[in-house]
Amino acid sequence: MTCVFCAIVAGEAPAIRIYEDDDYLAILDIRPFTRGHTLVIPKEHTQDLTDTPPETLADMIKIGQRIALAARATELADATNIGINDGRPAFQTVMHIHLHVLPRRDGDKLSVAKGLLLRRDPDREETGRLLRDALARIDASQPEENS
Repeated sequence: MTCVFCAIVAGEAPAIRIYEDDDYLAILDIRPFTRGHTLVIPKEHTQDLTDTPPETLADMIKIGQRIALAARATELADATNIGINDGRPAFQTVMHIHLHVLPRRDGDKLSVAKGLLLRRDPDREETGRLLRDALARIDASQPEENS
């Protein structure tokens, strides 16, 4: 199956373009949660956080911040939610990494986190240990950077 975001980048599928440079494209979401809901997409296809370079993620955030500031300069936003849905269990529906920029208005009815089930971790120490150990394994598998 063809990636719809790659088709949009190539000009083969329609989209309302908000921002574009050599490496990134920002478009209005076709099924917005709020008016002005924008997606920031790297033009080079990667699927999720596991295969996207950190520099790409940082650039996506920078562009998302600019879009959020633009939305706040209009009647579209008093605030912003920014996020990445990483994988199908996290509600990622297009398997091409993208950043959501959701303009928010004071008093709007959108509840992004409504219905979360786990609000208290039954064993925070163990959860912390699991994550620290995993970070240590990841760090150990990375080549050392030249300082």
